[in-house]
Amino acid sequence: MPSSVWPTLRRQLRADLPAEDFRTWFHPLRVASEDADHLVLEAPNSRFVEALEEGFRPIVDWAIADLKGPTYQVLFKSGETRTSVATPKKSSRTKSVGSPDLEGAPSSSLNPQYRFDSFVVGNSNRFASAASQAVAEKPGIAYNPLFLYGGVGLGKTHLLHAIGNRLRRAAPGTRVVYLAAEDFVNDLITSIRFERMPAFRERYRTIDVLLVDDIQFLAKKERSQEEFFHTFNVLYTRQKQIIVTSDAQPRDMADIEERLRSRFGSGLLADIQPPDLETKVAILQRKARQLQGLDLDTDVAMFIARQVHSNVRELEGLLNRVTAFASLSGVPLDLEFAKEALRDVLPEQDRPVSSAQIIKMVAHHYGLKVREIKSKSNSRQITYPRQIAMYLCKRLTEMSYPEIGRVFNGKHHSTVMYSVEQIERRRAGDERLAAQLERFTRQLS
Repeated sequence: MPSSVWPTLRRQLRADLPAEDFRTWFHPLRVASEDADHLVLEAPNSRFVEALEEGFRPIVDWAIADLKGPTYQVLFKSGETRTSVATPKKSSRTKSVGSPDLEGAPSSSLNPQYRFDSFVVGNSNRFASAASQAVAEKPGIAYNPLFLYGGVGLGKTHLLHAIGNRLRRAAPGTRVVYLAAEDFVNDLITSIRFERMPAFRERYRTIDVLLVDDIQFLAKKERSQEEFFHTFNVLYTRQKQIIVTSDAQPRDMADIEERLRSRFGSGLLADIQPPDLETKVAILQRKARQLQGLDLDTDVAMFIARQVHSNVRELEGLLNRVTAFASLSGVPLDLEFAKEALRDVLPEQDRPVSSAQIIKMVAHHYGLKVREIKSKSNSRQITYPRQIAMYLCKRLTEMSYPEIGRVFNGKHHSTVMYSVEQIERRRAGDERLAAQLERFTRQLS
């Protein structure tokens, strides 16, 4: 059958699957029939068909979608009966096809302080927190893979550890592995150097839950991406849970292979935005109680919260400095003492950035007048700088979306939200824009 798609699909599956899986499950298949919409493959027996459906259906669907489009179907039939085409069936979650003996799977250290009950939930992270808890309750079933993305210091790592900690408490025998993507790369390099690749693959493909932090570290590392791709496929087909974090969503990861970005995007994407003022205050007060046994005054927490616009780790750093100064000095921690303790690290702390300053600076940089940025014009040379100004207003002030809209000649709050999201997305994939936004921030500070 010269027009058959099967030879091309075989090559794709050979590239996507470990060699042993391909030889075992796909080499024996034969074309039973084919038309414009279907390819029917004959397997040796009904159990073989069940194994293919249970263990490899997602891989086959992904591969054929890449080749023929989403409406084309690959179906399996048993060579024993030769009467009917097998239809896809629901995957069993109790036992996965081809799973080897999992004894000796690696373990990894999880920070016991990173738990769901120590994670402060606000509007900026509510969805990511809920998704993470759902995965921890039903790994491999709820959302797989789970892809958490957001800026530095917003809580992605906290949620990864919280998932792992809850799983280990609920089912102590669960094989949970947490690692940074950098560790995966370093382990791969060592395994290649000392010719230990079989052991490397066994370590990562015989676990129940894989938690990988900062997956963007794999960018431009072709061999690492290839190994992670195969690891992902093996775990996924065995219904094992995969959770990864990144500083950008999959479609904006320019230096990650398309097939990996496709896998990441096939699950649930949950972003974490910078916390609002109220959430930052709640974080500071909870951290003070947990780590210092201290009831932090709201005025003090509000003052500290206003000094940091996004990074929660920076908030904790300022809190530690203030409480350490108070403890060593034996002085009550009030607002005036907090200002004095942070005086050296927060120059000009009493001069908050205003929307007028932001608009004036952005207008000057792009050769525009302030009234032009605020105008109703939708021309490209004005819309783009306006979006940047709106983004900076949201990130560098405590203004709400409606308040920012009023500053820009009564723009609707949904327009402001869209503008902020557009710049956030572009920033993740545009190094020049990211650098320019950083320069604006430094100058305004």
